[in-house]
Amino acid sequence: MIIEPHIHMYSRTTDDYQAMYGAGIRVCVEPSFWLGSDRRYAGTFFDYFRLVLDFETVRARRFGVDHFAAIGYNPKEAGNTTLVNEVLAGMGEYLDHERCVALGEIGFDRITDNEEYALLRQLDIAQERNLPVIVHLPHVNKPAGIERTLACLRKAGMDERRVYLDHNTEETIDLALKESGCFCGLTVYPFSKLNPARVSDIVRRVGSERIIVSGSADWGVSDPLSLIKVVEHMKADGHDAQTVHRLVFANAMAFYSQSPAWRPRFDLAPVDPREFQR
Repeated sequence: MIIEPHIHMYSRTTDDYQAMYGAGIRVCVEPSFWLGSDRRYAGTFFDYFRLVLDFETVRARRFGVDHFAAIGYNPKEAGNTTLVNEVLAGMGEYLDHERCVALGEIGFDRITDNEEYALLRQLDIAQERNLPVIVHLPHVNKPAGIERTLACLRKAGMDERRVYLDHNTEETIDLALKESGCFCGLTVYPFSKLNPARVSDIVRRVGSERIIVSGSADWGVSDPLSLIKVVEHMKADGHDAQTVHRLVFANAMAFYSQSPAWRPRFDLAPVDPREFQR
């Protein structure tokens, strides 16, 4: 039984849901993300939030996967502070939705002052609403990104046990674990980010406490079955069952259980496609 804790199913097909269920993934969480071009209107964010909260839940359940979402203003578009303010002013109803289990993903992309503004405002909102937070570390200049991220968490007074600090690599994982109380994410892609072998090496060195592995699986070359490949590789690489269980189930369960909306079902069954309603 596997939880996929960070995956962008908006960009995936129904075949991916079928493959995930067949491989043992029963629950997934979809954080809000960039859609390929910067949005120009607050309403386009709200339409997207509604889609991942409502339609994706229905689509996933048809294939036996229980789908939750995290709602937030992604850092890749956070340069437009006017739009940030408009979206955050109207985001409350989506954060209060029964399928929203966290605020995110938020954080840094280019590590700018405008991105920090959006991050700090959303950390305050998360604390007001008692929501855990998914934080995105930048894909470049990660050491500077994590240091500024941790400084923001402390400036906001965020309880770090309620933060899932994602997209760590060998450059950041030691600092993330030693200098924070966050859950720390490792993201697996076929070519970019980490691969199963690198995850295995990192876990052998730092252990599996507070480590969460995800596939993310967005528009680029990605794989919704990345977690399955991690499980297979780590078992072959000598890791025990308890370690693997923590990485793909127990730690994600512990993090999301801090959300009042987290009530996952692991007993959903796929529906006969002939019975689908449009």
